[in-house]
Amino acid sequence: MTGTGTPLRVGLVGYGLAGSVFHAPLIAATDGLVLDTVVTSSPERREQARAEFPDVRFAASPDELWQRADSLDLIVIASPNKTHVPIATAALKAGLPVVVDKPVAGSAAEARELAALAEERGLLLSVFQNRRWDNDFLTLSRLVAAGELGDVQRFESRFERWRPHLKGGWRESGAPEEIGGLLYDLGSHVVDQALVLFGPAVRVYAEADVRRPGAETDDDTFIAITHASGVRSHLHASATTAQLGPRFRVLGSVAGYVKHGLDPQEADLREGRRPGTGPGWGLESESLWGRIGAGESPLTGGGHPVETEPGDYPAYYAGIATALREGTAPPVTAHEAAAALDVLEAARRSAREGIVVTLEVRS
Repeated sequence: MTGTGTPLRVGLVGYGLAGSVFHAPLIAATDGLVLDTVVTSSPERREQARAEFPDVRFAASPDELWQRADSLDLIVIASPNKTHVPIATAALKAGLPVVVDKPVAGSAAEARELAALAEERGLLLSVFQNRRWDNDFLTLSRLVAAGELGDVQRFESRFERWRPHLKGGWRESGAPEEIGGLLYDLGSHVVDQALVLFGPAVRVYAEADVRRPGAETDDDTFIAITHASGVRSHLHASATTAQLGPRFRVLGSVAGYVKHGLDPQEADLREGRRPGTGPGWGLESESLWGRIGAGESPLTGGGHPVETEPGDYPAYYAGIATALREGTAPPVTAHEAAAALDVLEAARRSAREGIVVTLEVRS
């Protein structure tokens, strides 16, 4: 537990897409946190970071942070997937709380080993699952909690893009150590959301295809989950979808909810817009609201519109600041991330072997 008073000093490892677009702006926008140091050896990325955060310090490697661990209060790891476990391990051994971008590790076993180390040291370990604060997910969570759909029977979730040409980089690498591909990228989001909404998975079936010329790893993936609650989740993650489907279609015993379009926060962050600098953060236009109803197509005006909750990515780091100051649980735990990795590992096996994988529900 860290006392109130001076801001908590954050060391950010990595200033690529995750570090520069998501973590740095959200850390800077959070009361009680200050971006102290960015770890990058790239002169271009240092210049980029200094332009937005003139007072930030730099380090060429994470090892420089461990040498002055007493001057930092939190390490955020936004470097490539294969570095997550070794850097998080080193940070925890240096006595520093840690936030890791998803996926926290390449396996559930590694995630649980990290969780055990954090618990042994009495340190916070959390995983950045920002899509829990997407506008559509917050809206659906409210509808489910209020019983507006009745008993949910099927949850369909699509995170689809049309990117017919490869961009290159480690995310598209087929090397196992890179932990690339959509299953562990977008799949981490859709699986986490399904587990948060409907509880543990007991059976998993998946299809993972490599569609684009020259691609080395999955770029079109489908995961079917049977939850212990009886709900079935059908989850799609694709970079090869020429016509996008609804983001959510959720079918219950009383009504269904259909929502198109993506939360605007990522696009806003990419465009340089920042939370807290103007009104309307996370809001979308009424034309994009989802619809709830029964027996009619929302595409022809069936049902009625449901106002979309504002998206709230800043809530994640606000929760981290509270957890550090008050000793409460972080907004996403490492054990929750490990449960999602159980599903992702089962999906990878299912796709490879063409089988349904049964999971044991952990207490």
